[in-house]
Amino acid sequence: MKKLVAILLLCAMCFSLLAVNAEGESDAAYVKSKGKLVVGITDFAPMDYRDENGAWIGFDADMAAAFGAYLGVEVEFVEINWDNKIFELDGKTIDCVWNGMTLTDEVKAAMATSRAYANNAQVVVVPAEKAADYQTVESVAALNFAVESGSAGEAEISALGYSFTPVESQAAALMEVASLTADAAVIDSLMATAMVGEGTGYADLTYTVGLNSEEYGVGFRKGSDLVDELNAFFTAAYADGSMMACAEKYGVQAAIIPQE
Repeated sequence: MKKLVAILLLCAMCFSLLAVNAEGESDAAYVKSKGKLVVGITDFAPMDYRDENGAWIGFDADMAAAFGAYLGVEVEFVEINWDNKIFELDGKTIDCVWNGMTLTDEVKAAMATSRAYANNAQVVVVPAEKAADYQTVESVAALNFAVESGSAGEAEISALGYSFTPVESQAAALMEVASLTADAAVIDSLMATAMVGEGTGYADLTYTVGLNSEEYGVGFRKGSDLVDELNAFFTAAYADGSMMACAEKYGVQAAIIPQE
């Protein structure tokens, strides 16, 4: 009996050591060993969206695919609930969040983040026929806003103390304004440029007031060494012109990446 107990204890110790070794594996080694980088995204043009064949394209999607090639792994895109991005990351259902994510204090406290790679702002979207009435932050104070839950837009409206309804995505926020169930939406300027105004699916909407200026970054698990890998990739992609070419293709304002 004692011999059996000893064997069981030895097995338990072995499993424990194996678990510690698995947990101690670096993020880069983990991703390379499975041969795949799982990227958490939402449908957010011009950063991540599907083409006519259902494939994910956009500035972020194209750069993520290039980063996967740089690492020597495949890239899998997984749509996530934006509110749950930190849980998805920590639970290893995704390996990074790469979706026009604003580098807020909250994000930087919860994740390991890359250097800024693109510039953005939060803007107010209203029906085009009413745009002349809403040209200042003060003029929109009485409006009821639709904002993506957990987004930088929600943070800006909350800080101003304005009335808002959280919805599941920025696209849903635009739909609320188009259907007149909300007076206005606050979304990323990059998305507003691509999604509203003449020649878009929301030709009767326009954007007016800019609420802030901000930067986008990519998020990894805390302590992840993939941050250094990505920063090195950004430096190389900026230097060889491929990053700027991708930014021009999708109408994105890429951040200046200093050479090291």
